[in-house]
Amino acid sequence: MEKFAVLGCGVVGSGVVELFEKNKALIEKRSGKELEMGYILDLRDFPDRPYANLLVKKIDPILADPDVTVVAECMGGVEPAFTFVKQCLEAGKSVATSNKELVAAKGDILLKTAKEYNVNFFFEASVGGAIPIIRPLHKCLAANDFSAIAGILNGTTNFILNKMIKENMDFSAALALAQEKGYAEKDPTADVDGHDACRKICILSSLAFGKHVYPESVHTKGIREVALKDVELCGKLGYSIKLIARVQRLENGKILPTVMPMAVEEDNLLSQVNGVYNAVMVRGDGISKAMFYGRGAGKFPTASAVLGDMIEEVQLDHTIPSQTWENVNSTDFIEDFSAFSAKRYIRTSAADAAVLREVFGDLTLEQTTDTGEAVLVTETSMNAAQVERAGEALAQKGIKLLAEYPVLVS
Repeated sequence: MEKFAVLGCGVVGSGVVELFEKNKALIEKRSGKELEMGYILDLRDFPDRPYANLLVKKIDPILADPDVTVVAECMGGVEPAFTFVKQCLEAGKSVATSNKELVAAKGDILLKTAKEYNVNFFFEASVGGAIPIIRPLHKCLAANDFSAIAGILNGTTNFILNKMIKENMDFSAALALAQEKGYAEKDPTADVDGHDACRKICILSSLAFGKHVYPESVHTKGIREVALKDVELCGKLGYSIKLIARVQRLENGKILPTVMPMAVEEDNLLSQVNGVYNAVMVRGDGISKAMFYGRGAGKFPTASAVLGDMIEEVQLDHTIPSQTWENVNSTDFIEDFSAFSAKRYIRTSAADAAVLREVFGDLTLEQTTDTGEAVLVTETSMNAAQVERAGEALAQKGIKLLAEYPVLVS
């Protein structure tokens, strides 16, 4: 009989406990082991819960019990999660986590520690909730040389943008509805400012390209400034504005990870991902492209991914070598955002076609009829510096650059 422990009894942690109890016989059959829940670590008391007798307030009993072989970390944040997870690994216990902040900040150290003690640190639930993406990257698609990954990795922002697209809600109203439904926290900063998606693309970038990518190296912009007018106008031109987390390997061998709102072509499957759903598009030389789609968050979808990792961990007596990346002290392998270049959706205060073509070259121009503003999509790619210079050139002609979004093609 092997025991497992759960660190944190919040939404995800309680989901792990409940799903294990519900499907205990099935989980034991699939893992090939008899399992029981040994400990639940939380500072709070839950006297009315059926598992109240398993609650502990310190990590020590878990570390000291040799029958505990696998631990689920569902606390969130970097500390004390990092300290506890490292201690568990050093005690010879594998860990499965849903904590994307921890993996993005300390994944390289924890993977190295797991290898040193011949255990595993798994984190399928940290990126796509119930969507399998970590395991496919390092197992099913391991024969591929990856060139790019792009995805909608935050269900809250996707829900908000979807309400703006489908129901003409402005950002504030859509955010309030997301909070009312429990999709957004009281403080929605991590979601709407792109930090959550940033952590997730860091994890995918690290795994796909083999070196740890820290959030500080990722150009990140959220959706607070997305205007309902641009959502509507993009739709008329055949685009949907989505918060896209993306990493691309450039011709010079460096990678360029970004998180920002983009105008997604309607032919791209990501433009059809709605509501709280997430999707990840992977490009590799063997598969061309493959998309993974499903619920990216929630109590039981995330708990499902955590338990899936735990089932595999109890079956293993060695460290999986493919789920890892290099611990590096340099960011030389990451290209500066100034190199990012794409076609642009542009909205300006006036529709002087001659001036716009003088500044942007060839373009597709559509004049809005209500305000006299111009909406265009450039035919050529532009980087941020070129967009800035274009704005300055327009200003000299008395025209304001009101909005711009890079275009994500199919």
